[in-house]
Amino acid sequence: MKISSVSDSELEIMKIIWNLGGTAWYSQIMEVLEQQESAWQKNTVITLLSRLTEKGLLKPIKAGRRNKYIASCSEADYQASQTRTFLDKLYQGSAKGLVSTLIQRDMLTAQDYEELKGYWEEVKKKK
Repeated sequence: MKISSVSDSELEIMKIIWNLGGTAWYSQIMEVLEQQESAWQKNTVITLLSRLTEKGLLKPIKAGRRNKYIASCSEADYQASQTRTFLDKLYQGSAKGLVSTLIQRDMLTAQDYEELKGYWEEVKKKK
């Protein structure tokens, strides 16, 4: 499933909603932003929520004068979709090409490799 990519600011809003269980009132989003000491104004947040709705990542629900936003996809689904897009764009769909780059550029340590190998074995056992 192809999910639209989002800007860094839109992603920040989505992460807040995902961290709140996939559903958040506008006031909850603003509260989290205030706790993070974000300087975003009300209109900025409303614009970002509107864009996320247009892209199909959020479904707004009106409850009187309040707005509740429900994520249309999980964080894991978004990550998987964006990873696929990244692999297709930069590595012609080759995960091996990505891993090779990570190893060659010392971005994947021996410890990372061992952890991934263990994870791989666990996943294979479950199938």
